[in-house]
Amino acid sequence: MRPVFFLSDFGLEDPYVGVVKAVLWARAPGVPVLDLAHGLPPQDLRRAAYALFEALPYLPEGAVVLAVVDPGVGTSRRAIAALGRRFYVGPDNGLFTLAWLLDPPMRAHEIAFISPPRPAGILPPPGWAPGGHTFHGRDLFAPAAAHLALGLPLEGLGPQLPPEGLRRLPLSLSQGPEGEVLTFDRFGNAITTLLRAPVGGWVEVGGRRVAIRHTFGEVGMGEAVAYLGSAGLLEVAVNRGSARETLGLEEGMPVRLL
Repeated sequence: MRPVFFLSDFGLEDPYVGVVKAVLWARAPGVPVLDLAHGLPPQDLRRAAYALFEALPYLPEGAVVLAVVDPGVGTSRRAIAALGRRFYVGPDNGLFTLAWLLDPPMRAHEIAFISPPRPAGILPPPGWAPGGHTFHGRDLFAPAAAHLALGLPLEGLGPQLPPEGLRRLPLSLSQGPEGEVLTFDRFGNAITTLLRAPVGGWVEVGGRRVAIRHTFGEVGMGEAVAYLGSAGLLEVAVNRGSARETLGLEEGMPVRLL
């Protein structure tokens, strides 16, 4: 049985995460379900894409990555399952953009929803239908993830799709010298799209020059510093503070190595 790694923006105040896990257990009893994150900013695809990128190197090959950050739930956006060295289940909205830089999809299928024929064991049984069209995590993605966790074939989920046609966000990582602020973590640290952080140099962001060091403690409290973060991307922080608030940084803001 393949383990399922579950990421969402559902939070923990509501039962949504627990309900998705209940569906996984009902359809694949005993499946290992491990949480990656559920407190992501609601509907923030850039933040979610980065979270998957950060976690992916530590997930075993063959695992099922179930990711549900889905602002377009219930619309014409596709529901997909894709296979690289791992399986990916979620909405086709760019959520997997950065993960697929590390593990490109080789095959992809659209997960059938309502349209016949209904794959056996994937959709709710006849005579029972959950309310509404806004909880595909429960009604579509969890059953699909359970199907894959059981070792059943990807093609059993629906029609094949060309992997190159799957949606990507307009994001790219680079060695520099130019990049952008990708997102922020909960500490207010700015994660950039730059793959280099030459210690002793400088980076310009938000109209400021920030020194590049090894870590936060090499500058005084309240001072800005740049460094190579745990995911291998240049980050900008304020020692014991929030770079986002203190420096007035925003997603998409240009960043340049000097």
